[in-house]
Amino acid sequence: MATIEAICTSAKKGIVKKAIAQAVFEKDFGIVDDAHAGKWHRQVSLLAAESIDVVKEKLPTLKDGAFAENIITKGLDITIIKVGDQLQIGDNIILEITQIGKKCHNDGCAIKKATGDCIMPKEGLFAKVIAGGTAKAGDTILPIN
Repeated sequence: MATIEAICTSAKKGIVKKAIAQAVFEKDFGIVDDAHAGKWHRQVSLLAAESIDVVKEKLPTLKDGAFAENIITKGLDITIIKVGDQLQIGDNIILEITQIGKKCHNDGCAIKKATGDCIMPKEGLFAKVIAGGTAKAGDTILPIN
């Protein structure tokens, strides 16, 4: 079963996010107190722990949130997820995937400079919150369509 390994937020855009104990997901907004929340299509970002682990082979001190990801998933096959698919977190939260990947910073992020590659532009999932609730590490995250 797929789970959330960590939830990360930041007060400002453009900085590394930090892991938090739990997060409140607000419908049509995103994660409360996260800089990327708002009335747009990239309210929440997700990355697979398995992909992050590959980068950690080159950068073992890499911390959760280093890619500015909100949710780190474990055991979720992100390769089969498409735009429009929905994910359920725990009993209440529903996210709808709105974008896969994104353009990297013009000169590349710090991770790309250190490792020669960055996974967020290729593997990052972006979503909007369809139904809100509270989530924490260890909660289930499953495709629902």
